[in-house]
Amino acid sequence: MSLSNAILRAVPGAFILNSGLNKIGMDDETAENLQNMAKVGVPATGNMTPSQFGKFLSYGETAVGAALLLPFVPTRIAGAALTVFSAGLVANYFALPGMTQEDGIRPSEQGTALAKDSWILAIGAALTLRGSGKKNK
Repeated sequence: MSLSNAILRAVPGAFILNSGLNKIGMDDETAENLQNMAKVGVPATGNMTPSQFGKFLSYGETAVGAALLLPFVPTRIAGAALTVFSAGLVANYFALPGMTQEDGIRPSEQGTALAKDSWILAIGAALTLRGSGKKNK
């Protein structure tokens, strides 16, 4: 694995793994609050119970973070996992009221924290594309 791939994988991987581990065992009220926000951008998450959603989110984040950090997981696979995960986050940014300015693109003051998920999406896309070549595995 190249040094640039390792850097692109390590930083979001550690952040997402930590976030997932911190969510394991969350109470149903917390899970429900997160689910209510998530189902605006990803409506299918509304079909779960809060308990199911909490497990889905915590284990999903943990798996994506681990895939990024484990060097034996191919870069293309780790990048694709990060891309799918972050696409859901970016969908929430665009779907939640008040996150963007009137133009629907630029973040409002309230939306700045969610707008940073676009960087994670870009990293995921770059890893997916970089992992497609033999030289960059």
